[in-house]
Amino acid sequence: MSRQSFQPADLFPSTDYGFAQVVSAEGKKIIFCAGQTSWDKDNNLIGENDLGKQMEKTLENIGTALAEVGGTLADVCRLTIYIVDYNPGMLETIAAELNKAFDKDALPANTLLGIQALAVPDFLVEMEATAVI
Repeated sequence: MSRQSFQPADLFPSTDYGFAQVVSAEGKKIIFCAGQTSWDKDNNLIGENDLGKQMEKTLENIGTALAEVGGTLADVCRLTIYIVDYNPGMLETIAAELNKAFDKDALPANTLLGIQALAVPDFLVEMEATAVI
């Protein structure tokens, strides 16, 4: 896959927040991952009441899903992140987890949405991913 992240000079610098403003990708296969959460394979919640730990497990689960079809987190071009009861104080944790999971020169494009609730009351975050391999 050929993938490149861009930071247009006339848009705010987003890389410190863990995402690219624009991603261009060419490949043979587009992968759409369903919303992932911090459940393990036995439906055990990882990171109860801890947004950082739930994000870490959620990103790990996206990596597991992608591996099933020959991809990795490096192939992710777009993320949609849903955060329950979002407030700006959470941004530091969100950015830190994204910057741990993705190479600074290959960050995905990203939309962050604050929402009221997810499918299970203990979920703090859910993420959808689109990858190109």
